[in-house]
Amino acid sequence: MDFVFESDQIFAINDISPQAPTHVLIIPKAHFENAGELATGAPEVSAKMHSVAASIAAERGLDGYRSVFNTGASAGQSVFHAHLHLLGGRQFAWPPG
Repeated sequence: MDFVFESDQIFAINDISPQAPTHVLIIPKAHFENAGELATGAPEVSAKMHSVAASIAAERGLDGYRSVFNTGASAGQSVFHAHLHLLGGRQFAWPPG
């Protein structure tokens, strides 16, 4: 794994199948199946994940970024351990998907 960040509660790695020039996964060490469980069970970790995303984006000189939690199979979640996607380095369309 290509570690970008690590603390006692969170780690971040570069995605092995990037969808943008910057595509980092920010992952809590404790297990929560999805973003809803994470927000309920450890809101401080959820907040820290967003703070880490902002820090990584700043370190990489991004002028904007997208942060995404896929929650549930119909939303594209394929790994059922909560993780935040940090995407940047290119223009994004709206709406996504």
